Amino acid sequence: MTTQTLSKPAGATPVAPVVAAQRTDFRSGNDAAAYAASQIGYHVMGYFPITPSTEVAETLSKMQADGKHEIAMVAADGEHGAAGICYGAALGGGRVLNATSSQGLLYALEQLPVQAGTRVPMVLNVAARAVSGPLDIRGDHSDIYYALNTGWVVLCARDPQAVYDLNFAAVKIGEHADVRLPVIVVYDGFFTSHQKRRISTFTDPEVIATFLGKRPDFPSPLDLEHPATFGAYMNDPDLINNKVQLSEAMEAARRVIPEVLGELEALTGRSYPMLDSYRMEDATAATVMMNSAAETAKEAADLLRDRGELVGVLSPNVLRPFPADEFRAALRGVKGVMIGDRADSYGAGGGNLSLEVRAAIQADPENRSRVLSRIYGLGGKDFYTADAEDLFAQAIETAKSGVVSVPFAYHGATPGSAERGARPGLPPVTGADFTEPMAQISRDATSGKLKVVLEPVWKMTSVPKRIAPGHGACPGCGAFPTLNQFFRVLTGDVVVLFQTGCAMVVTTGYPSTAHRINYIHNLFQNGAATLGGLVEMYYERVRRGELPESKDLTFVMVSGDGGMDIGMGAALGAAHRNHKMIIIEYDNQGYMNTGAQLSYSTPLGHRTSTSEVGGALPGKRYHHKDTPQLFAACHVPYVFTASEGYAEDLMRKAAKAQWYAQREGLVYGKIYSFCPLNWRTEDNAAEDVLQAGIDSCFFPLYEVEHGHTTLTYDPEAMGRRIPVTNWLKLMGKTRHLLKPEYAEFINGVQGETDRRWARIKALSEHPLL
Repeated sequence: MTTQTLSKPAGATPVAPVVAAQRTDFRSGNDAAAYAASQIGYHVMGYFPITPSTEVAETLSKMQADGKHEIAMVAADGEHGAAGICYGAALGGGRVLNATSSQGLLYALEQLPVQAGTRVPMVLNVAARAVSGPLDIRGDHSDIYYALNTGWVVLCARDPQAVYDLNFAAVKIGEHADVRLPVIVVYDGFFTSHQKRRISTFTDPEVIATFLGKRPDFPSPLDLEHPATFGAYMNDPDLINNKVQLSEAMEAARRVIPEVLGELEALTGRSYPMLDSYRMEDATAATVMMNSAAETAKEAADLLRDRGELVGVLSPNVLRPFPADEFRAALRGVKGVMIGDRADSYGAGGGNLSLEVRAAIQADPENRSRVLSRIYGLGGKDFYTADAEDLFAQAIETAKSGVVSVPFAYHGATPGSAERGARPGLPPVTGADFTEPMAQISRDATSGKLKVVLEPVWKMTSVPKRIAPGHGACPGCGAFPTLNQFFRVLTGDVVVLFQTGCAMVVTTGYPSTAHRINYIHNLFQNGAATLGGLVEMYYERVRRGELPESKDLTFVMVSGDGGMDIGMGAALGAAHRNHKMIIIEYDNQGYMNTGAQLSYSTPLGHRTSTSEVGGALPGKRYHHKDTPQLFAACHVPYVFTASEGYAEDLMRKAAKAQWYAQREGLVYGKIYSFCPLNWRTEDNAAEDVLQAGIDSCFFPLYEVEHGHTTLTYDPEAMGRRIPVTNWLKLMGKTRHLLKPEYAEFINGVQGETDRRWARIKALSEHPLL
């Protein structure tokens, strides 16, 4: 433990020195954000998992399960929903936290100006990551740049220590009476979010409570004695006045932020000026960079200083409000400036940092700096000391010559070659390879239901695979046996769309692909809409004579890994429009592609990384969503459930799905799919685990044709039904439920399983249902 007596930074409001007890910890940026959150004691966290920020919620979930904090953690259906949860919670008068990245920030973006415009403080941690497309999960700043015009204060954390410290500052800044704005703390995905460093943390809760103070009583809809309207409809001439007030609040933040950071320095001994300046006193050449890359640039500056070069580094600790005055003062004597952006503002000749620095110094009549702009490190591309030296060399040359030979360029890109061409892949397969049907389909004249007779399974071994082997799935993964069984009975051409998820990531790592047919990717939340649009374009171009009509073309969307949470709205929209397409969901009961977080498909009591098990919590606290019944309620032609272990049942349903999708409209199928890694079983345990899930009636096998339900496997009729405990004991993620203290949860799981099973049986026995 270290104890420090600290002084105020230059220019800050005088603060009496305070002795702050701290201890040395070893934490990543995400861990530091979570630990700070637990010490702040937020009332509510609304969240949705997305790499690389997910660990914030995971860490807090584990701490909550162990009774180490009392934050109400609310798992949303997507980042847009999470932002709405946070806005509502913040309106309620308590302290609110969220964490996101990349597409998550963009999906929530609509909500951000709503919250700033109604002046409701909260804190959002952003582990900055590349924005799709194409999909890339590593770090750059393309996401945070989208948020610069939303009215949120933006603090920049260059390392895990800064992540920890600035989370406390964010609360106090946002809640200041002159500011009243939500605050983002942004740090680099993976470089900072996952990098572990020694940091100093507070040991005395009273120090934290005194620094933060009590949250002010801003107007709230929970103040029932003083009713008010929050979010009025506002046109001209009033809207401009609202924006003037928002602008004034941001200008007030320009004054308040140094005050708060000065108080924080008095507690910690760590200084966070608006603009971090390194070896700039006599610099004639400088680089300007954000967050972790600036620390690399400092190492290069030291090396160059040893060689006699007068160089320095500038990096903002605050991005909104933009520290324009500080940049003007720091660059007044600099002759050559290299500004590096980890994202491009396409067509503008530089990224946002470059554009704003250039605008700032242009307003200074005494500034004669020559400016170069470079885009670097996109998609998590490493930025080494040698890269920083290269950028410095260009700034030094400009400082000496006074000439900017290349104003804007990308640094670190690999030149292409027209001679090389595309990398050859596996031979494609087309409809001509699938002309011999593996299923004979007829329609019952009385019931209207389809009858399917499959060819012998041995004959199906000659059918080519539309997804080739050699992908990167985990041992025992059930997604690909499921997909291969499903595709085996489809005839003709297939166009497939995969939502983001394990099956997408492990089959399409550039420049390779495991797909031998036309494949599309779109994000979780919009896959069904995207495929629906493609379907409609196909039929419209056929109608106009621009494309030949195929006699055997099927459109299939593959979802899984909880994709029917964030993607449910688009999928139900596609169902209501009744596009001629199939949606299949491999159900592995969680967000497995991001580390096994809680999904609405996760059953009651199951352990995930955001529904942890400990002395205070028993796992997920509510029942799973019944997705097939949601689609059945849309009255689409065909809905089914299946399991990878029941190949013939699955393939019969696949044949029906193709028939209905080609002729009548949308089909949805939910397929029980094994995930040994996150179910915590042996890789070869699929048969036992899946069979037990089906025989316990937890996962019933049935189909709904034109609103008529038919059970296709009845464990009761076959004398095979077992209690759910026989299934739960087979998985490490649920074995804790067998302990006596979780008897209430077991009763809840068994009771809900019995209720849903009885309902499906009643539906199947009724002539109209």
